[in-house]
Amino acid sequence: MLQMENLEVVGYVHFGREKKGKKRLLPGRAPEPKQIPKGNVPRLARLMALAPHFEELLERREIKDMAEIARYGHVSRARVTQIMNLRFLAPDIQEAILNLPNTTKGCDNLLYRHVHPLTVTASWKRQREMWANLADRSS
Repeated sequence: MLQMENLEVVGYVHFGREKKGKKRLLPGRAPEPKQIPKGNVPRLARLMALAPHFEELLERREIKDMAEIARYGHVSRARVTQIMNLRFLAPDIQEAILNLPNTTKGCDNLLYRHVHPLTVTASWKRQREMWANLADRSS
């Protein structure tokens, strides 16, 4: 007869949650916790993200006009116009705004009032020149 002494079995288990929050023992290592980015998404980036969403609502005729968007959002029609004007920026500038780093301390470096002159400039080439000056100033 084979005699086993000091036999050790090593394995990993972790607690997971089921649908209603009930804990359950699961095999394997626990997944790495999700890294939550620090800071806040800049306001200008949030406004930039709203512009195509509003445009889509108008195209699908889910919203009648920009005045209705203003009523639903509890903002002025002028504010909705400002948001919609961000669509007139060159695509690379829009992308740069969407990818602005999170604000971790103090106020946002880039505000709508800084970008407004670009939205009323028809030439994307001129917008890019103005953006480059703005980026140099804000960094």
